[in-house]
Amino acid sequence: MPQTPASNPDRSDRSLEEAYQAWSEAAAAVLAKSRRTTVEDLPASAEELLSTSTLDGLRVRPLYTRKDESSEPGLPGGFPFVRGADPDRDVTLGWRVTERFGDDATPAADLNRGILDALTNGASGLWLSVGSTVAPADLSDVLAGVYLDLIPVTLDAGADGIAAARALLAVHETALAAPQAATATAATLTSLGFSPLTAAFSGRPTVDAAEATALATSVPAGVRAFRVDGTDFATAGADNALELALLIAAAVTHLRDLTEAGLSAADALRQITFAVSADDDQFATIAKFRALRKIWARVAEVVGAPDSGAALTHAVTDLSMQSQRDPWVNMLRTTVAAFGAGVGGADQVTVLGFDAAIPSDRRTSSAAFSRRIARNTQLLLLEESNIGRVLDPAGGSWFVESLTDDLASSAWATFGEIEAAGGYRAALGSGLIADKVAGALAARDDSVAHRKTAVTGVNEFPNLDEKPLGAGIADTTDVPLGAPKLARVARAYEELRDRSDAVLADTGRRPSVLLLPLGSVAEHNARTTFVANLLAAGGISAINPGPVTAETIAAAVADAATPIAVICGTKQRYADDGPAALAAARAAGLDTILLAGPDKEWPDAEDRPDGSLRVGIDAIATLRDLFEKLTHDVAGARS
Repeated sequence: MPQTPASNPDRSDRSLEEAYQAWSEAAAAVLAKSRRTTVEDLPASAEELLSTSTLDGLRVRPLYTRKDESSEPGLPGGFPFVRGADPDRDVTLGWRVTERFGDDATPAADLNRGILDALTNGASGLWLSVGSTVAPADLSDVLAGVYLDLIPVTLDAGADGIAAARALLAVHETALAAPQAATATAATLTSLGFSPLTAAFSGRPTVDAAEATALATSVPAGVRAFRVDGTDFATAGADNALELALLIAAAVTHLRDLTEAGLSAADALRQITFAVSADDDQFATIAKFRALRKIWARVAEVVGAPDSGAALTHAVTDLSMQSQRDPWVNMLRTTVAAFGAGVGGADQVTVLGFDAAIPSDRRTSSAAFSRRIARNTQLLLLEESNIGRVLDPAGGSWFVESLTDDLASSAWATFGEIEAAGGYRAALGSGLIADKVAGALAARDDSVAHRKTAVTGVNEFPNLDEKPLGAGIADTTDVPLGAPKLARVARAYEELRDRSDAVLADTGRRPSVLLLPLGSVAEHNARTTFVANLLAAGGISAINPGPVTAETIAAAVADAATPIAVICGTKQRYADDGPAALAAARAAGLDTILLAGPDKEWPDAEDRPDGSLRVGIDAIATLRDLFEKLTHDVAGARS
């Protein structure tokens, strides 16, 4: 019987290749037209020209097709656990909405009431900070009335971790059981929260690793001792692949310690959970959780206990992505992050408050409001969007599966480097880990500085009239969950904004730059808007007098009282009126005159602007230079 096209793999493959080739040719034609060249003169294929690279160094192609299809990665809860760690997840509940308590000075009785209220209003997991305001001895009062057989509890007790762990275990022994008994699952595990290896990098207070290992060998079923914390690396600047590599390296070190202490490989694996950062790169976050489970399953397979290799994950929205300026935008960032973590199969998710990056004494909203918004972010995703009702909804997507594999391969390669260097402890001691994180941070900062990475409300669409929060807080790490190595994405721009606020408070006026628009509004509006947006990102206001000519520039300069101006217009307008406008601006006494747009648009002339503001420049370096010139001028005038 002859085969039909659908049952003939060779014919199907040919059809796919033909369709892909047709797309490539059409895309190349469009690219050639947009570049005003021919297809033959394009520097590379359409796929290469349209591909992008992530900060991890991974290549994202413009189109994924059936030829990118990979084998089925199993079912949720089964090896290799790519699709989820928990085979018994209640899809009507979804992931656990884990709320953090104990960071503010709230008495134990009041804290207990807050916890019970949160559990009544949608929280389904607890993350407790112990040691600063809550003492280990307070845990029985703090958890009074909480059904610990239904609600997973995670500790964050720093140097008091051992005492807090023993206190929590004692509370477990006497805690009331829920009226309706429930079978213990991965969703109801208690984590003692020990993270000595990752905290050794970030500088957070922590417990002694040997003491934590000794306690881990005797904890009861349903309790896990170690919480390997990737946020220690992510908030310091590590990219996704590096965070995963360092997570696995630290976890493998704990695994070795536990087996040397007498646990079997299977039991040792069951003493480890993972905290993973979730940011506003939706697909990267989805892939990161899937990749982590894939890698950890491989580790479990190597040590001979593949069925115990389910990586239990607690997603925490990335503190470093949060801005202090226009903090309301953080609600959008954390929503995308929570969506990515939930779709990626996180077992627990904690959404940080939208003002989490602002020191507690500078916040303008109540803690109750911030906490409610953070909780409801997840409840809207779960109960109105029903995101949790489908396990691994991204599974099978050619793009997501490819990104998962690429991320896992990149992380595994870096993990191999760390192992070759002697393992996590040796790599930490030699500075290898610090160097890798510093390199990732530098790459991220460079992308933000050049505005390749947009931070809405900060380096794009800033509100210069926003009420000042107070100077000198952009680099602070003194916030709940902050660590000495915390490096927020927006900090360089917000440092300039802090300085601008200080100048405003001192002089009654921000540093300002004069715009010199040439031609009609239609001609200059795009560039005056671009320049004003760029300047505002650094705390510099733009004075726009409207269209000017060579004859009116002197008056505009006198009214603006600033030594710096930017000529704004089209290439043709620069050719027609640029030289005369530049001459008039210099005659009016301006120290620095810049061009809006590429330097090549300025006509051939003896005199040229002193620089340009355009897409792709190092905005941080440019803004700092302008700020120094402007504030130096103000200081000189005052002296």
